[in-house]
Amino acid sequence: MATEVKGGGQTLEQFLLLAKAARGAALANLVQQVLDVPGVYVFGELLDMPNVKELGEGPHERVHRLLTIFAYGTYRDYLANVSDLPALSENQKNKLRHLSIVSLAAKVKCIPYAVLLKELEMKNVRELEDLIIEAVYADVIQGKLDQRNQQLEVDYCVGRDIKQEDLGAIIKTLQEWCTGCETVLAGIEEQVSRANAYKEHQLKVKQQVEGEVANLKKTLKATTASAAAAVSPDPEQHMAEPGQNATAQDQRQTGKKQSKVKGFGHFK
Repeated sequence: MATEVKGGGQTLEQFLLLAKAARGAALANLVQQVLDVPGVYVFGELLDMPNVKELGEGPHERVHRLLTIFAYGTYRDYLANVSDLPALSENQKNKLRHLSIVSLAAKVKCIPYAVLLKELEMKNVRELEDLIIEAVYADVIQGKLDQRNQQLEVDYCVGRDIKQEDLGAIIKTLQEWCTGCETVLAGIEEQVSRANAYKEHQLKVKQQVEGEVANLKKTLKATTASAAAAVSPDPEQHMAEPGQNATAQDQRQTGKKQSKVKGFGHFK
């Protein structure tokens, strides 16, 4: 059975305004607040601020390193360096786990529960599903909990901060994508040209066939008329024959009458 869940999020702007005027311990405390507050999941702009960069070279270097892990790392990265980092509050721990899910979702869309339990250092599925639902309602991810197959199906996830050294690889990927799109477009244009040429050819063939059919109809009509004229007799001749037959009969009857008359006269 799969349960679909969705959520919402917040921004970093209010903390950036406060960070502009902060220095030293005050700024370190502000960074800790940013990492603790719900809804803030991007930290690149904060890291780029000159006074925040100064934290990485002073007594608050541990806070700066923790901020870097929240921006680019995962919960396992934190555990690997836990001795050199500040302790996490419960909110910070859950947020870093949310971000770890995002990192996994960027690589694969169906994440097994077993992988999540290991990466997030969680003990049971119930806690894991509660954490995932929190991430969804924070609008960090959108997807389904597939409890039957014991996996998270991700439909959407937010983008994480990008390291400066990763920009080259991203630009290269985008250039390759653009090249691929241009190749596909050229192929489509070629297919369109072929289709248009084929259409024109078929139209000419159709016109030629229609012309030949019309000529055949005319020829057939003329041939039929000539044949009908040759077979039918002359109407005038047909009407004259009965008259001629009647005249011959009259002549024969007249001859017979004259013969009878002559016979009677000789008898007297």
